[in-house]
Amino acid sequence: MTSRKCYNRAFKEEAVRLAEKSGVTQVASDLGIHPNMIYTWKRQLAGIGDKAFPGNGRPLDPELSQLKKENARMKEDVEILKKAASIFLSRSGKDTQ
Repeated sequence: MTSRKCYNRAFKEEAVRLAEKSGVTQVASDLGIHPNMIYTWKRQLAGIGDKAFPGNGRPLDPELSQLKKENARMKEDVEILKKAASIFLSRSGKDTQ
């Protein structure tokens, strides 16, 4: 089984730009990709412009991804501590009565 190749935004934009000058079939042949890919990229650029090629969900900044994970973990910790505090407070109220 072959894995799918991932092309970054700059590659796609350059392929479309070259295809407009030299023709889709020639550029596709030179880059080793199917011409339909260039047509698809061309439609995406024409349709949504700067929002084309958002990526596959991987963040551009690995530090940002790490910070988001850490933030989620800390939020879970806070919720656990809140629950524990409410349990201890309810128990201490029963002991004094």
